[in-house]
Amino acid sequence: MSDPQNNQPVFSIEKVYVKDLSLEIPNAPQVFLERDAPMVDIQLHHNSTGVEQGVYETVLTVTVTAKANEKTMFLAEVAQAGIFVVRNVPAQELEAILGVACPNILFPYVREVISDLVVRAGFPPVILSPVNFEGIYQQQRNAAPAVETPQIITTGVSH
Repeated sequence: MSDPQNNQPVFSIEKVYVKDLSLEIPNAPQVFLERDAPMVDIQLHHNSTGVEQGVYETVLTVTVTAKANEKTMFLAEVAQAGIFVVRNVPAQELEAILGVACPNILFPYVREVISDLVVRAGFPPVILSPVNFEGIYQQQRNAAPAVETPQIITTGVSH
């Protein structure tokens, strides 16, 4: 007989880490003399892949590009990752967990890293606005047919 506790849904965070970090200031030092307010473009995407049975890696990547007078002031990119254990969950719920819950867990971390990175580069902080991952997930679900293996990718968001 099987133990009923073995069939209970499981969701846990195993690890949260910075998978990739990049900062470019191609027009330094002249860029620090600019007085015009920069245009800031923020691109956000995430994907989740299976690592092993019931273990998934979700990577939330944020790319921030600031330009003034058509010159790039800086380009900062952070890939914040997490390893999550998800077991005994129906496929439809698994897709939602990987597309909504995991990015929601990672977002505060990537938000802090982006802000800190930009400040350490000598620029005013970039504070990322909250993201409605559930809304993005529902929008993608309505636009695309279901896939057998969860592979959640969020398209860019510009500000």
